[in-house]
Amino acid sequence: QVQLAESGGGLVQAGGSLRLSCAASGSIFSFYVMGWYRQAPGNQRELVATITPSGSTNYADSVKGRFTISRDNAKDIVYLQMNSLKPEDTAIYYCGGDKLVRGATLKYWGQGTQVTVSS
Repeated sequence: QVQLAESGGGLVQAGGSLRLSCAASGSIFSFYVMGWYRQAPGNQRELVATITPSGSTNYADSVKGRFTISRDNAKDIVYLQMNSLKPEDTAIYYCGGDKLVRGATLKYWGQGTQVTVSS
């Protein structure tokens, strides 16, 4: 069973930067897509960015041009570089990965890391 563990969250002023890391206990190649999601208080969890094993990326419109998702296949880590942070980026950020198991998609989640952006 692969486990995901996020790190790198914290408190930052608006305009600042943070880099989140998602370390997998096994190979990240076992996931057909990995991504970062976030959930602010009172809101549903939303997609922030995804990346495939080939490196194809996808971003939410709200973070395009500010956030960059990347992966280090040798270390089994997925990163989210967040620049030009805004107070509305404040949320718990979760790492997620999708696996295809016997024809069904299984979603794996990390525990989340808090990102707080002050104005």
